[in-house]
Amino acid sequence: MPSQFRHTIPSERFPVEKGRYVLYINYVCPWAHRTTIVHALKGLEDVIDLVEVDARDASHGWFFSGRSGPKKDPVSGARCLKEIYLKADPSFNGRITIPLLWDQRQGTAVNNDSADIIRILFDAFDPLLPPERREVNKGVAAFRPLHIRKEMDSLLLWVFDTINNGVYKVGFATSQASYDEHVSKLFQSLDRLEEHLSQPKHYPYLFGQHITEADVRLYTTLIRFDVAYYPFFKCNLKMIHQGRIRICDCQ
Repeated sequence: MPSQFRHTIPSERFPVEKGRYVLYINYVCPWAHRTTIVHALKGLEDVIDLVEVDARDASHGWFFSGRSGPKKDPVSGARCLKEIYLKADPSFNGRITIPLLWDQRQGTAVNNDSADIIRILFDAFDPLLPPERREVNKGVAAFRPLHIRKEMDSLLLWVFDTINNGVYKVGFATSQASYDEHVSKLFQSLDRLEEHLSQPKHYPYLFGQHITEADVRLYTTLIRFDVAYYPFFKCNLKMIHQGRIRICDCQ
């Protein structure tokens, strides 16, 4: 099911303000991991608060256990993430997912799509940051530099479909035919990445000398591949460490 909160910042409803927004995350979840990487790389620690939702089970969904995060939401006092979603929309009946970008002032959700959130974090809060951290001043070192944007967006499309989401298509396949189709597409795409990375202009990161959006979005899947997707999701034709793919140190 698609994410249902897809607002952006800055906008008339959601202006740029320091300390106004909270990002709900979990450090195990690869989708939330994207947002914590960008949050750190941009230096947004004093601008947007992170709140860890540290546990999940069949009865509660995502909830605050107090084991590594707080025992309850420090913003609303909620014990479960579902309570926070229902505060934003009492009729909400979609999946309760993280990450979730939340507006404390209005008490509502801004966005719960990880790709949207990282693009918000890339530059929305730049007016609050030192000039050297602002995307407009970074040139070829920006997360989405103009000179490679078309090529990068093309790569992001197939990486999302066959790798980021592909590992789940394999792991949750309901028939042998479906499994065979998706595991084949997954490893074909990993081979395609090998070819991409063999080109000198794609070193040490996917598009050269600087970390881009593409590196962040791929990294969170690759770093989990051998320890999670290979054994538990049966993405087991080969481990990542047996190939040549270089997992960049984006954290």
